[in-house]
Amino acid sequence: MDLELTFLGAAGTVTGSRHLLSDGEASVMLDCGMFQGLKTLRQRNWAPFPVDPAEIDAIVLSHAHLDHSGYLPRLVRDGFKGNVYASGATIDLCDILLADSAHLQESDADFANRHGLSKHRPALPLYTAADARRAMMRFKSMDFAVPYEVAPGVHARISRAGHILGASVVEIDWRGTRIVFSGDLGRYGDPLLPDPEPIRQADYLLLESTYGDRRHEPLDAMEQLADIIGRTAQRGGSVIIPAFAVGRAQLLLWYLHMLKKHNRLPAGLPIYLDSPMSVNAVEVYRRHRDLMRPDIRECDEAYGVAHYVRDAEESKKLDTTPMPKVIISASGMATGGRVLHHLKRYAPDPRSTILFSGYQAAGTRGAKMLHGADTIKIHGEYVPVRAELSNLSMLSAHADSDEILRWLRGFKKAPRATFLVHGEPEAADTLRLRIKDELGWSCRVVEHLESVRL
Repeated sequence: MDLELTFLGAAGTVTGSRHLLSDGEASVMLDCGMFQGLKTLRQRNWAPFPVDPAEIDAIVLSHAHLDHSGYLPRLVRDGFKGNVYASGATIDLCDILLADSAHLQESDADFANRHGLSKHRPALPLYTAADARRAMMRFKSMDFAVPYEVAPGVHARISRAGHILGASVVEIDWRGTRIVFSGDLGRYGDPLLPDPEPIRQADYLLLESTYGDRRHEPLDAMEQLADIIGRTAQRGGSVIIPAFAVGRAQLLLWYLHMLKKHNRLPAGLPIYLDSPMSVNAVEVYRRHRDLMRPDIRECDEAYGVAHYVRDAEESKKLDTTPMPKVIISASGMATGGRVLHHLKRYAPDPRSTILFSGYQAAGTRGAKMLHGADTIKIHGEYVPVRAELSNLSMLSAHADSDEILRWLRGFKKAPRATFLVHGEPEAADTLRLRIKDELGWSCRVVEHLESVRL
């Protein structure tokens, strides 16, 4: 039987990364992501999985972000019994992210039931903490550059992708056919992580296209950060930074450390990392220093620039003190977590600044605020938005279109076909044209649930 590739997610959107390779004898999935953002996308998490989970032999994860890993507990609950292969750092981060996701699922269902906010009686979580623990038992650690047999006659190998700690480009050797999956490519010249490693050849390439129609602003992130914090503190306001708990929070700590080291921050300005998940992720970053650029001492100094807030009561007190401060809190797109409480307090304050730190997916509070929403809905209430709004888009952990083309030029020859995934339609199609015109490759944008024979 021919090898078939089916796109079960991240097709026409930047979420729900799931790609299934199958030839009738073996079945391997690349990523197992949860859909996030627009309600129409989130509803896909609740639909029956397109194939029987028990028939999937293995899953290889590119990295730990929930749009690439967050559906695993549900798939395991519904019958997946194979191994999940990933880098050691990805496994450590998934342990944090999946547990937190399950906690939020259970908390949201409980809140909806107590307040009658769901049409379902009772509202149920997509999965539970117990499901997340069972999913973690399926993981097998991979070293970089070492091939692993993940199914009979099928081998997987991972290379460093940048993006976040442990993120990988996945190479699959399917009985002589080589399929490369970019995962999410990181930036060149990132201060913490090394550049994406070049891949020399592939028969077929699955390529992310998140920023396929954009170039990151050639602005200095530290200069922008110093300017925003300085003018906000001068007018007596606080800076609230919704940040992804894994990757972005640690990068922000690095920049704040460098600003403080060079006396670029207002004297005595307190900095808080108010996200237990971000704090736990810092410990994972410390354990995997071998994957980082800076030396150990410099990293430890950077992680010590903020006061870590673990206790919920201490978090609440941050909203009662009038003094200027910087609060880094999750989630990065303001879809949930402790940052919502800070937004309720500071979004109506014209002295303060809400500073986003990267990509804001359609339908999220972050996207709505940056598109000029006068109010945002939080916990059933409409909150006015009067604070200054800004976005350090150059902090994105995704390669832009120029950086994607730079990575592609590392191939010795064109793949037989390149499939664009993980991008909104306009971004993906713009990148398709660049690849066609500049490289002369066969390239197309895939559709949700589309299958192709390789």
